[in-house]
Amino acid sequence: MTSYTQFVSDFANLVQEAKSLPLGRSAPAPRPEIAPDAPKALFFAPHPDDECIVGAIAVRLMREARMNVIDVAVTLGSKKERQAGRLRELRNACRYLGFGLAQTAPTGLARINPKTRREDPAHWSECVRSIVSILQAHRPRVVVCPHDADWNSTHIGTHFLVMDALKEMPPGFECYLVESEFWGAMSDPNLMVEVSIEDLADMINATTFHLGEVERNPYHLSLPAWMMDNVRRGGEVVGGQGGAAPEFTFAALYRLRRWKAGQANRFFEGGRLVSRATSIATLFHGS
Repeated sequence: MTSYTQFVSDFANLVQEAKSLPLGRSAPAPRPEIAPDAPKALFFAPHPDDECIVGAIAVRLMREARMNVIDVAVTLGSKKERQAGRLRELRNACRYLGFGLAQTAPTGLARINPKTRREDPAHWSECVRSIVSILQAHRPRVVVCPHDADWNSTHIGTHFLVMDALKEMPPGFECYLVESEFWGAMSDPNLMVEVSIEDLADMINATTFHLGEVERNPYHLSLPAWMMDNVRRGGEVVGGQGGAAPEFTFAALYRLRRWKAGQANRFFEGGRLVSRATSIATLFHGS
């Protein structure tokens, strides 16, 4: 036995104990007053539950910047027999977090992956038009989607779907583009967002509303460990190799660029670390 045995044992026991916590039963989390004309942030979710898992920046945009955050359900999963159930679960999760919800189609879009983009341009173009119509209807200040190497084919497909739709927008359209990671780590994130205990607890609680998924695999319980590892990696990859590690416990990593004149460009050098003490609104001054 080493001096860290109790430390590791306590971690393992906490996860086991958490398996008995209730799933999907909480009343909605407190939601700030959002003005009717508040700027919008669209979160393009490849699957129901992504809005909870990688939505730390969206939660902070709503709670600190008072943005109207709308989850866009790109797909409802590939299992047709689960799509109605996943939509119900998604509505409950968004209601808990305080997010709005926009559907791309009654059962979501189908075959959103790089292969479809290459081999079925007619279907792909129809899906792109669906995203363009949502962008035109909401004119968001912030767009969140997966990055282009997020491993899962639907995540990668969603990235290219959103990028193709942005290219169809009028030349004068501008927004901030935030790329997230989950299945595959980015090689060049430039933004590390600290996640408070309260926000992370709400994200985990929201994930439990996806009952059919977490009953199969209680992946919500691994979110704290993942976000702790983000601090380790982000301290170097975002903060700079060999730099001092930030005093964060939990964080999420993103790539932040600005969409302008039909393309995405970085608008600051190096990386930025946004602590809980700094409002996330400082990154998004206008469009």
